[in-house]
Amino acid sequence: MTARVLVRETIAPAGVDLLREHFEVDVDGDSDLAAIIDRYDAIVVRSATKLTAELIGLASNLKVIGRAGVGVDNVDVEAASRRGIVVANAPESTVVSAAEHTIGLLVALARNIPQAHAALKQGRWERKAWGGVELAGKTLGVLGFGRIGQQVARRAGGLGMRVVAYDPFVAADRFRELGVERVETPEDVYAAAEFLTLHLPLTAETRRSLDAAAFAGMRDGVRIVNAARGELVDEEALLAALQSGKVGGAALDVFSEEPYSGPLLELDNVVVTPHLAASTDEAQDRAGVIVAEQVVAALGGGLVTNAVNIPVIGAEDMEALGPYIPLASKLGRIAMELTEGRAEEVTVTTYGGLANYDTRVLTVATLNGLFQGRADRPVNYVNAPLIARERGIEVKEERSQSARDYTNLVRVEIRNGDDETRVSGTLIGADNRQWLVRALGFDLELELAPVLVLFRYDDVPGVIGRVGTLFGDAGVNIANMTVSRTRRGDKALMVLTVDSMPPPELVQRIRAEGFDDARVVELG
Repeated sequence: MTARVLVRETIAPAGVDLLREHFEVDVDGDSDLAAIIDRYDAIVVRSATKLTAELIGLASNLKVIGRAGVGVDNVDVEAASRRGIVVANAPESTVVSAAEHTIGLLVALARNIPQAHAALKQGRWERKAWGGVELAGKTLGVLGFGRIGQQVARRAGGLGMRVVAYDPFVAADRFRELGVERVETPEDVYAAAEFLTLHLPLTAETRRSLDAAAFAGMRDGVRIVNAARGELVDEEALLAALQSGKVGGAALDVFSEEPYSGPLLELDNVVVTPHLAASTDEAQDRAGVIVAEQVVAALGGGLVTNAVNIPVIGAEDMEALGPYIPLASKLGRIAMELTEGRAEEVTVTTYGGLANYDTRVLTVATLNGLFQGRADRPVNYVNAPLIARERGIEVKEERSQSARDYTNLVRVEIRNGDDETRVSGTLIGADNRQWLVRALGFDLELELAPVLVLFRYDDVPGVIGRVGTLFGDAGVNIANMTVSRTRRGDKALMVLTVDSMPPPELVQRIRAEGFDDARVVELG
């Protein structure tokens, strides 16, 4: 029987045609979705259709949800995953449009094009008032060197600009390939940039990171472009910097709250657009075609490269490996935190009985953990390998049927130059409790918890008591603790699980008191 596909919202005709080559297709945006959704094997939506858990529960035949766009906020992905429904989107569809819009804002900012246009429309011929500067020979600073940041750098290079960029999660080779100067800190970008463009992911660390202190570290008269995420910028601090002249101008496509109607609109040295970076005919058409390709692949048993939930593997492999998937993801997260987000090569090794199965899913799970909060898009089990390739990170997978002290073991190793960081974990008990058993060369026995704190220090008396006192004074309860050392009087590693996130000042104080290192890892 031919599969049936419902196109609920308008997509590119080419996408509909592609679907019709393979399936029976209905284009219907008006019928009661709850009454008809059980008739279809796949549904294609944009952003208006809300596929709730209740609707998904009615979709007894549904196998694929295609979202013609980047986000999947309107789809209950967890409910779909529980029912074995693949959810796929089109994350690459807007990259070119967003990069081009960034360059458009850059040129508009340099040459005051919107202001001159508005003046002339109002009957004022103001050549002297709106003279600008050339981009050729100027330095563009790029914060965030993912897909869009790299495309912006390519185009800026074509304009004759020198480009410097910061992104600790992208391999150095990728910078060299694009002729971009890689710097070590955001402050290095601030010191060099005459124009600055933002392409960072929005995380707790990057939210409002362009604040008064950041502006103070920039060159006088710097011009700033933000077509990424409004919440990256402290808008009050930006307003003050624009008014003082510290920032010479800003071009903004995104704002912390939208629609935006605040005081930045009143300044002559601010260029604004209403979140248009992805709003091109080509981007919208591309999204429709891409998602149609994903639906064809999913219903045809092919590889769904843009799935946002875990890819399907064989039932036997899933039964054996499934419990280890969250463990591998957490080990990846821990390893990446211990290397401060830097990775040139990642090796995932499975030991014991696990080596008899298709362990690629554990490698993907590890990469998923590696990049959580460190990418310019939501990370999932399918796009994590793509992110690794984009960043020039080599990924290796190894297996050994010998697990020494454990029936099964997963080890994650990250290499940066000559430095290697390894963490290992296993499952213990009938309830598959996740344990960290080795880290940084130390043998451990600690059940994983949402928040870990790791300390490396000289093996001398009194350290454990001192740590307990510091955490107690800060009101942070220690749930569990394990301590390991290489040999007496040498180095030791202490790992804690705590009931709440330690405040930053506590970690800073511990580092200041002679510990080699202190790391907080939030595993969720």
